[in-house]
Amino acid sequence: MYDLLKTINQGGCSAKIPAKTLENILKSISIDINDKALLVGNETHDDAAIYKLNETQAIIFTTDFFPPVCSDPYTFGQISATNALSDVYAMGGKPLMALNLIMFPSTTIPLEVLTEILKGGQDKVAEAEAFIVGGHTIEDDIPKYGLAVVGTVHPDKIITNANAKAGDVLILSKPLGTGTIMAGQRLGLVSDSDYHNALESMKTLNKNAGTIMNKYNINAATDITGFGFLGHLTKMAKASNVDFELDYENIPALKGSLELIEMGCIPGSAFRNQEYVNTINQTPRKINYNMEMLLNDPQTSGGMLMCVPKDKANDVLDELLENGYKSSAIVGYVIN
Repeated sequence: MYDLLKTINQGGCSAKIPAKTLENILKSISIDINDKALLVGNETHDDAAIYKLNETQAIIFTTDFFPPVCSDPYTFGQISATNALSDVYAMGGKPLMALNLIMFPSTTIPLEVLTEILKGGQDKVAEAEAFIVGGHTIEDDIPKYGLAVVGTVHPDKIITNANAKAGDVLILSKPLGTGTIMAGQRLGLVSDSDYHNALESMKTLNKNAGTIMNKYNINAATDITGFGFLGHLTKMAKASNVDFELDYENIPALKGSLELIEMGCIPGSAFRNQEYVNTINQTPRKINYNMEMLLNDPQTSGGMLMCVPKDKANDVLDELLENGYKSSAIVGYVIN
């Protein structure tokens, strides 16, 4: 099968425009929406937009796409779809339907490759109990794939990144290090087992995590993707007007990722994430360099970062561990 990694310099969520650059661009665009039904817009840089339809229904709208993160087309389709669906789960919702977003060089790469990408995406959307109902395709030299997703949520059950409360326990559902492992794979530095372990993590839907978050009425959440753990934590801190104390020794890492960082195998986007975090005075203290770079790793299809009331934290953690998130851990606390 065609090796998709031959087409890229950076793939997955590593290909995102740097967070600070994006913030500066958005500041220059006037977005004044005077509609009380828009429950979540762009003000807090949350995972998705939410629009209230009636007293019991609101729609969630989001999109994500990126260049290949792995060699195999089918696996790439699975990971990209999983990543796009994650934003709906992060907001407390259920995916309903999706549109394919496809950029593909149809004259230079066999069309069978595109078929496999779409099959991978279709299978993950079906696993999420949602539907793909169409899409849009254009010619592009570098393949890219993703979804525009519509989900549903009860207006009173919305989870945002702006409601973290002092005293909450911070729980992470997936290990960090996908960007580092993928960079190491391109350089031939990663074992097959570590590589496939990272792929499995990226292919794991956040569906069960979303169900658990709803069951325990957690206060706030976000999914960890291209801006890294610290980047998304920083956005949550700003949106909620709180700070966080991290338990660095408890933060889960994909097997082999810290060893790669020690060797100097660090994705370029990790340095851009580091610069963004440091610029707004969120530099981690009393932490070694390798851990700092792991916390800035540009995750693709990462886990849920949840702010959980203290009295519910152990139950949430136990259910995550029982439902497929074997690396879930308490990684810190919300403070004033």
